[in-house]
Amino acid sequence: MVDTSARHSILVGIDGSGSALHAARWAAREGRQRRMPVRLFHACAVPPGAAAATETLVEQGHQWLRLAKDEVSAEVPDVDVHTDLRVGPAAREIVDESAKSRLVVLGSRGLGGFQEMLLGSVSVAVARHGHCPVVVVRGRMPDDPPPATGPIVVGVDGSPVSDAAVEFAFEEAGFRNVPLVAVHTWLDVSVEETWAALPSDVDWDAVAEDESRVLAERLAGLSEKYPEVEVRRRVMRDRPVRGLLSEADGAQLIVIGSRGRGGFAGMGLGSTSQTLLHHSPCPVIVVRTPDF
Repeated sequence: MVDTSARHSILVGIDGSGSALHAARWAAREGRQRRMPVRLFHACAVPPGAAAATETLVEQGHQWLRLAKDEVSAEVPDVDVHTDLRVGPAAREIVDESAKSRLVVLGSRGLGGFQEMLLGSVSVAVARHGHCPVVVVRGRMPDDPPPATGPIVVGVDGSPVSDAAVEFAFEEAGFRNVPLVAVHTWLDVSVEETWAALPSDVDWDAVAEDESRVLAERLAGLSEKYPEVEVRRRVMRDRPVRGLLSEADGAQLIVIGSRGRGGFAGMGLGSTSQTLLHHSPCPVIVVRTPDF
């Protein structure tokens, strides 16, 4: 039976992979910090013409859910954990359930419905159409557990979705009692590619001061709202992905908006987010503006 508080729960995709177990444990710790229940969810996709195998696939899904629940309950016993199984395509089922969830958590490598998640349609569909923030849990290497210490890194570009990501990052830093590293880049292409097109008398120091002022203004209200959070500002003349990855080493989480403009144009589902999902040494959260 589905927990009636699902709208305020954390949804975790379970598919039998070790990566999904990392995601489940990460979600359980998140649930403890946020005092939210965790819902372990498996979408049982039946291949065309294989209806006779439905019962077997469903039983396998239940086994994976039981294993994940045992793992989570053993490691984080003070969190309410529920399980749920549906028959249908993974992406569609997860997107539908995300409308009733505070957070969706997925592993970085999967089996079954999550096969090749980082490059395939499931992660892209969930990130693009999900109704809540989506987390892809990974460590330095794809099969490594995620780091449990270090600051939280967030990309700031001044757009509405960036503002939503920044507020989410402040919340996370407050829950975890860790510093927040706010990264703002102000050149969306490499210097080498644009050097010839830029005026030779550009006062880069003045530009950097202006961009630092922009960043400070974007953070001011939230710094007042979360005075306990130590904020470290990073203003870089670089591309977003390099700026974020340069701060990711030693971090426990990267937070980005689902879309962007200015310095982070296309960062939500474009090259920046795809590169982070491939190369980040820690979990990546893609934040969409909540609709509930």
